[in-house]
Amino acid sequence: MKLMAAKITLRLARILGAMLLSLWPVVVSAQQPPPPPPAAPDVSPANDSTPPADSDVTTIFPHSDDARYWISGQANVVFQAHPSFHAAYSGTNSFQPQAQTATSMVYTLYTGLAVTHTTEVIADAESAGGHGLSTALGLAGFVNLDVVRNPYLGLTPYLARLIVRQIIPLSRDTVSAERGPFGLATSLPARRIEFRIGKFSMVDFFDANSAGSDSHLQFLNWTGDNNGVYDYAANTRGYTDGAILEFDDHSWTVRFGETMMPKTANGIHLDADLLRAHADNLEFELRRNYIPGRAGIIRVLSFVNHANMGNYREAINEFLAGETARPDIIATRRQGRVKYGFGLNFEQDLASQFGIFGRLGWSDGRNESFAYTEVDRSLEFGTYFRGALWRRHSDRAGAVVAINGISGDHARYLQLGGLGFLLGDGGLTYGAEKIFETYYTLHVWRGVFTSFDLQHVNDPGYNRVRGPVLVPGARLHIDF
Repeated sequence: MKLMAAKITLRLARILGAMLLSLWPVVVSAQQPPPPPPAAPDVSPANDSTPPADSDVTTIFPHSDDARYWISGQANVVFQAHPSFHAAYSGTNSFQPQAQTATSMVYTLYTGLAVTHTTEVIADAESAGGHGLSTALGLAGFVNLDVVRNPYLGLTPYLARLIVRQIIPLSRDTVSAERGPFGLATSLPARRIEFRIGKFSMVDFFDANSAGSDSHLQFLNWTGDNNGVYDYAANTRGYTDGAILEFDDHSWTVRFGETMMPKTANGIHLDADLLRAHADNLEFELRRNYIPGRAGIIRVLSFVNHANMGNYREAINEFLAGETARPDIIATRRQGRVKYGFGLNFEQDLASQFGIFGRLGWSDGRNESFAYTEVDRSLEFGTYFRGALWRRHSDRAGAVVAINGISGDHARYLQLGGLGFLLGDGGLTYGAEKIFETYYTLHVWRGVFTSFDLQHVNDPGYNRVRGPVLVPGARLHIDF
């Protein structure tokens, strides 16, 4: 199966490359931008310079639509708590049953420069501090995506992204684009090639979903904003180095990413030897009105990770043979092991201000969870609301249910006392981890937002003799 998945991913990548090469002859003729359309007559009153109301502005400071540079920033502070809950026992990596509180802080400076009309450079600095409940251990669907999974990294600023983006036009007709931290253009060729190289987060570009991808304004749970099965290449802070090739054509997109894996599970250092460790990522996106007059998107994702991974079955066998005091995944690590998986992601408007979204994921679950979280099976379904429905245009709300599971070998490993990089109660009475989350984000003034978030977790860490856990939270988000 794993060889089949790797071959499928490689074959699709080759198809993408052949398709791009076949289109190359039209690139030269499309490089020149189309002539600008004739200017529309100015029919606005000569003295109409009324600025937009604060209720329609979502940043503290205004941003130019035509400057060659971009400067903005965000501050995100999350406070969470939970009361005490029942736990038959607890272990090294358990979500702690006594009442707790925790606060996390993430501050980001976004900068960008349009070198030419087709070349952009993005550079972002970030600081992530505070901590999560139980130092982010004990839950596969952890309750705060902003939490750095190594509590000892501190608030020291670091380079989060450094990306060179090259756009190759393949058509003269254009589509509008939203100008922001990841792209400065306000319009793009409808048919184009995009190439990115540098440092970034894979979920900046893969497994995106407009209803559930932004922990600063939407859901907070790791498996509410991302597909829990997607063990995307990342260091402890969530970033990797690599390249992404993308082809866009009106209603569909295909993208392929080749990136570095961490040297150890959830490690801070990336392995620069791509011959022995790397991640292959392929995603196809189709944008259609699946319901007449209502926009919808379907994305299909495949990933194949090559790294110095351990194997759950080997760790179990070594323990049962008396070679180790407990199952030890680290002792079974070998270079060249492969983990692969697939994901389905959709979003669909049902009305102008309301819709549904969801994700479905599966991975082989034989080799260890390595970079994101300990999930081998995932089902997510939710709803989203835009505030214009109740005349609060910049407010938003949503609710989601996520059900997470693991493979038989993974469950047996934890049952016998093994530890993953997130989970390990010292034993396991297996049950799927079931999470319900709802939030409301209130636009207070210009770039200031506050949110209330509530999560309910059944069978935390897949353990039916622990929980349930109720986690209320509050969030302050400021967009400069």
